[in-house]
Amino acid sequence: MSNNQLSGAQILLRALNDQGVDVVFGYPGGAVLPIYDELFKQNRIKHILVRQEGGAVHAAEGYARSTGKVGVILVTSGPGATNAVTGLLDAMMDSIPLVCICGQVPTHLIGNDAFQEADTTGITRPCTKHNYLAKDIDILARQIHEAFLVAKSGRPGPVVIDLPKDVMMAKGDYISPAKVIHKSYKPQVKGDISKIEEAVKIIAGAKKPIIYAGGGVINSGPQASQLLNHLVQMTDFPCTLTLMGLGAIPASDKHFLGMLGMHGTYEANMAMHDCDVMLCVGARFDDRVTGRTDAFSPNSTKIHIDIDPSSINKTISVDIGIVGDVGHVLEDMIKIWKSGQNKCDEKSIKSWWKTINKWRERKSLSYDKDAKVIKPQYAIERLYELSKKHSEVFITTEVGQHQMWAAQHFHFEHPNRWMTSGGLGTMGYGLPAAIGVQLAHPKALVVDIAGEASILMNMQEMSTLVQHNLPVKVFILNNECMGMVKQWQELLHGGRCAESYMQALPDFVKLAEAYGGVGLRATKKEQLDSVISEMIACDRPVIADIAVDPGENCFPMIPSGAAHNEILFSPEDKLGTEVSKDGMVMV
Repeated sequence: MSNNQLSGAQILLRALNDQGVDVVFGYPGGAVLPIYDELFKQNRIKHILVRQEGGAVHAAEGYARSTGKVGVILVTSGPGATNAVTGLLDAMMDSIPLVCICGQVPTHLIGNDAFQEADTTGITRPCTKHNYLAKDIDILARQIHEAFLVAKSGRPGPVVIDLPKDVMMAKGDYISPAKVIHKSYKPQVKGDISKIEEAVKIIAGAKKPIIYAGGGVINSGPQASQLLNHLVQMTDFPCTLTLMGLGAIPASDKHFLGMLGMHGTYEANMAMHDCDVMLCVGARFDDRVTGRTDAFSPNSTKIHIDIDPSSINKTISVDIGIVGDVGHVLEDMIKIWKSGQNKCDEKSIKSWWKTINKWRERKSLSYDKDAKVIKPQYAIERLYELSKKHSEVFITTEVGQHQMWAAQHFHFEHPNRWMTSGGLGTMGYGLPAAIGVQLAHPKALVVDIAGEASILMNMQEMSTLVQHNLPVKVFILNNECMGMVKQWQELLHGGRCAESYMQALPDFVKLAEAYGGVGLRATKKEQLDSVISEMIACDRPVIADIAVDPGENCFPMIPSGAAHNEILFSPEDKLGTEVSKDGMVMV
């Protein structure tokens, strides 16, 4: 015991300082007032007041994903904590490092149904990497430091610290991060060398190889993306990326086949199906990629690199599973490749590229460019072209058709520039995520590509943008319906579009102005470029309402329950077999 004891709230603030935290996203309430009092007394850590706790978590996700740092959230007990749950699960599914500090009623009231009490640790256990109920002031500092370690190491994820009010006010000693060593949590970052050597031999003998990379490459850091690029150039192998992996190799690279999966390119999905060796790097064989698992890449030798041992052989059985951080494993793989002077079968690889280039000729992302109405794909393409002049561009999205069109038609040359909800598919993600991105990159152009249905989920965060002078651009592809829901209803439910048309939509231009932002609208094709240019040039928050073709659907598409080489290119295409009940379940 020292004479320089601190309160629990002071310990928390000091720990956040020592962890290098510069911004906290939160919303005050009775249970966290001691913490807010300490925040008031300092000016190093910036607090961003959101309009609902869910927005705080998504904002922290955007901050974390665009910087590689841990995002930090501060919410009160009860509804404050429960409002954060969706964002926590979103971060869990997409492996985003977060630390969420939740206020809690005093320890003697826990379990008594006190005012604004919830069993936060019980509620969040399934949707966090780890959580703490901090009942002892003497170990509080240790728990906070551990939370940051757990959140950012191994497979990243969210960690909750449930902090009772009496612990915030109690006195205790502070322990620095340097003195905290987690005895049991030591994730494996270096891969098994013998398995890497075996993998290199298989890769060198491949005749029809493919590299399939995902969000794990982004999460590993910029060096992992550089190493992936090096491997691709060295081997001349084709590479495809998941939705979460976009930007891991430049979209302009000739080796990039585009995104794969349910709305991926024809060439990416066909190459995955026909390959003889698949190197999966930091991806988890998500059902949006694999389609029907028993028909997924049936004749390939599969090598899977992932830091999460539970992801290997979970969905797809692989021949070689390498547990480790993809950056470390790729580094060793390249060293072994060079030291053994391995060479690919150049003749076979050239032949493989001929086949792939024939698939490319199908131009699976094409659409009617002569249409008089604004096609959503065209709107994305013009946004991409007109934003290229900006040195730094970050894109967030909501969830739905617009998300897929953005992935298809906005081209990413760098990692950490694309923020979207992949695993959970959380509508309302994009606007608050853009808050976090813009705070982290104040001079960058940050655009939330949205749908008119998704944006209404967290529209209140426009107020946060205005309060903090964050010039985020909201680019709404307004088709007056829940586009992806309607598309599935048309395919699977006989065109019975139950509750998927949006009625009583607000005037988004007036709504933007009501919040103190700028509202713009394009209803004709010839208006589009000027609206986008005005939006980009504006130094205030903007909502651009783009009226797009309400009948346009997102293609190519692999219907749920189909094999990943059974691809529809237009509404006129029909599957050879009717979608099964199992397929309908897999939507």
